[in-house]
Amino acid sequence: MQTNEKKKVLSCIQPSGMLTLGNYLGALINWKNMQNEFDCTYAVADLHAITVRQEPAKLRQQIYSTCALLLALGIDPANNTLFVQSHVAAHSQLAWLLSCYTQFGELSRMTQFKEKSLKHADNINAGLFSYPVLMAADILLYQPDLVPVGADQKQHLEIARDIAVRFNGIYGNVFTVPEPYIAKTGARVMSLQDPSKKMSKSDENINSWVAMLDSKDDIIRKFKRAVTDSEAKVCIGENKLGINNLIGIYSAITGKSAQDITNEFEGKGYGDFKITVGEAVAEELRPIQEKYNTFIADKKQLEDIYKEGAVKAEYTARRTLSKVMKKVGFVL
Repeated sequence: MQTNEKKKVLSCIQPSGMLTLGNYLGALINWKNMQNEFDCTYAVADLHAITVRQEPAKLRQQIYSTCALLLALGIDPANNTLFVQSHVAAHSQLAWLLSCYTQFGELSRMTQFKEKSLKHADNINAGLFSYPVLMAADILLYQPDLVPVGADQKQHLEIARDIAVRFNGIYGNVFTVPEPYIAKTGARVMSLQDPSKKMSKSDENINSWVAMLDSKDDIIRKFKRAVTDSEAKVCIGENKLGINNLIGIYSAITGKSAQDITNEFEGKGYGDFKITVGEAVAEELRPIQEKYNTFIADKKQLEDIYKEGAVKAEYTARRTLSKVMKKVGFVL
C-alpha cells in the first residue's frame, strides 16, 4: 500500500552570534526547498548556546534575529514548525533520561568537546561535556526520518543513532533511528583569511567571515582582502586554497561550473574576480536582508510565530516523552 505522507526532517541552529555566508551556503540555502519535499521542524537551539558564557541581553537579541532570518529565508511557519528550543521543556527532560543510556566513554570521544575545551579552558562545564545528549534529545523527540548534517555534525548524529538503537534494544521500537540527509546542493565555505579552516563566526578576525546581514560595502571589502596566491590565475589548483574557496562560493551562488568560471576570468586578475564574487554574494543576500528587516521590526509578529510553533512542537515532543517515560517505568 502506497502512502503520500512526507518524510519528517529536523533542523536545528544555534543563535550564538550572527549567521554567516558559510551557514547560508552550507545548509540554510537548502532549508526553504526542503519544506516543499518534507515535513520540516526547525528549532532555534538556544539551550546549546549557553555552554559558553552569554550576555543575557545579547542572547535574547540573537534568538529574535535567528528567528527573523529563518523567516526571511522563506521558511513558512504555516506549513512547518518553527520554534525556540527552550520553550519546549521536553528537550531538557528527555536529555536527562537519555544521559542515563549514554556511556561516559562515548561523550569523552566527541571531537567538539575536545576542541571547545581547549578554546574555553576557563569554563569546561558539564553542559559542554553532555550537550551531545541534549542534541540527541532534540532529534529523537520529533521522530524524524532525516537530519541534515555537515561534516562537523556527523559525529553528533551518530551518537544520537547509537542512543536510539540502544534504547530500542531494551524497550522495543520507541525511537525512529534517523538517517543523515545530504543536500543535493551546498558548499563548504572556508575562511577568507585562512582558507585551510572553515568559515566561522567565532574567528576573531572579522575579515575572515561574512555575516548574512553585512552591508554590501562590508561584503565587497572583505572579499577584496581575501587571501589568495601569487599565480594570479583564476582556476582550481592544488595549492590555491584561497582561489578554490572563492570559486566554490561563486559557483554555489551563480550555478556556474568551475570551468565556466575559469573561462569567464581568463586573462583577468584576482582583483576583478574578488570584486565580482563580493558583488554576487551581496546581491544574493540583499532580498534576504530586506525581508529580515521587516520581520525584526515587528517583534509581536515574531513572538506569535515562535510561540505558535512551540505549541505544535510541544504536542509531538510530549507524545514521545510520555512513551519513553512509560517504557522506563515512571508513573504518569
